[in-house]
Amino acid sequence: MSRPAPTTQADFTHFLAIPTRWMDNDVYGHVNNVVYYSYFDTVINQYLIEVGGLDPHDGTVVGMAVETGCRFHRSLSFPDLVQAGLHIGHLGRTSVRYEIGIFRNDEPEACADGHFVHVFVERATLRPVPIPEPIRTALSSLIRA
Repeated sequence: MSRPAPTTQADFTHFLAIPTRWMDNDVYGHVNNVVYYSYFDTVINQYLIEVGGLDPHDGTVVGMAVETGCRFHRSLSFPDLVQAGLHIGHLGRTSVRYEIGIFRNDEPEACADGHFVHVFVERATLRPVPIPEPIRTALSSLIRA
């Protein structure tokens, strides 16, 4: 079975540097696979809060994760510096699919890449609602031309 090649830094429009921590390493001496999902969550929510104005504590609309996936290509380990790349794969009325690349230090090919889907919901009812305009505007700027 052939595997798609890892994504490259050129595939992404936004980056966030995330230092690895000693506790991220597992008994095998590399960053445990579940930590990669934390990197996904961090780059997405940092962008939504800082650029889109998302209020994760008191906002009436929040993004709920409904799907994630990750392909691993190479290991990370402490003290590597993660460069988390982000762009939008699909922007719908109530949902968004993020594409994420996890890069070690300044390497051009991803150690891991994957996707993460948010459905925006009203916090009180957990029912889907249209993506708020400030967030939609922020997300639109991450769509590759």
